[in-house]
Amino acid sequence: MNEPAIRVDTTSQVPPYAQIRAQLGALIVTGRLVEGDRLPTVRQLAMDLGLAPGTVARAYRELEAAELIRTRRGAGSRVAAPPPGPTRSYATQLATLARDFTSSARALGADTEAILAAVRDALDPESS
Repeated sequence: MNEPAIRVDTTSQVPPYAQIRAQLGALIVTGRLVEGDRLPTVRQLAMDLGLAPGTVARAYRELEAAELIRTRRGAGSRVAAPPPGPTRSYATQLATLARDFTSSARALGADTEAILAAVRDALDPESS
């Protein structure tokens, strides 16, 4: 992973692991990180962000559970292949995206009503 910077706001009510998960998840689903791109090691990212390695490890575990990354001992963590076609359920990934969006919005200071309004606007931009 070369450029896209991950930032953590330690004053936010959103836990650091959730901020990392949300930012990496967004980079993956928007295509800024593509299949096979290597992520920094847990230790390296923790050191870069000034966090405990367990915090980054939790974010990576959640991204792996959402099938956005894959981790192999000795080979590190890489962006996973996108799920195949329409036969695959997207409920888990949709829930992850919603959770990541919500975490990012809360990190910006948005309350529930502002988040819901943003989703409504995104679903029906002509009504705003």
